[in-house]
Parts: sequence; C-alpha cells; structure tokens
Amino acid sequence: MIRAALAALFLLQPLAAAAAEPEIVEVRVSKPDMGWLFKVTVRHPDAGWDHFADGWEVLDRHGRRLGYRKLAHPHVHEQPFTRSLRGVMVPDGIRMVLIRAHCSEHGWASKPVKVKLSPAGRGSY
Repeated sequence: MIRAALAALFLLQPLAAAAAEPEIVEVRVSKPDMGWLFKVTVRHPDAGWDHFADGWEVLDRHGRRLGYRKLAHPHVHEQPFTRSLRGVMVPDGIRMVLIRAHCSEHGWASKPVKVKLSPAGRGSY
C-alpha cells in the first residue's frame, strides 16, 4: 500500500513541475529603430523570492541567444505581466525567432514560443 502511494507520488512529480513552468501568453513585436522591440507577457504562479519567473530570452532557430530580459523580482500579485526588451539585433534574413521563459526553481520552460517576424517590422505569435 505504501509502495503504491510512493509510486503514484513519484509519477505525479513531473506533472507538478511542468505546471509550474512559466508560460508565455502573448508576444508583441515591432521594429521602431535599428533593433527589434519585444513585449512579452508571462504567466507563472510566482510564490515569492524563492520561486518566480526570473527572465525570458529571444533565440534564433539554432538556439543562439539574440536577447535576454532579466526579471528582477516576483510578480505574485501581477499575473500575467508584460515586460519589454528593446534593441534586439536580429540578423538579416531571419523571419522566425523563439522565445522562452525561465523560472528560478524549475529552469527554462520546456517549449519555446515561435514568433514570425515580417520585413515590415512586425511580429506575430
């Protein structure tokens, strides 16, 4: 009986961890000047300084980092929340980037979000 309960608890652990991953719920992209401006909305069950969404990054399709936005504090009472990153230099010819969020406890979210970039300086998620 105890063995079955422990096995069930062990099997449910990955589900609990995945549920605590930060989720990107919206991305707005524009190119107001030389670099791109990313406005990213993140949802995460921030619990305080020990467990919160603490950053997000913009990657090319090969996983090379193009930009990083550090989130300096928990957003316990502000969910979801939006933060911007200006001046991201995306090499010519790239029409799709990936964005993924980071959690102070669980690390990087398992699934990045694909964002299409248009030559007109707009992006769509």
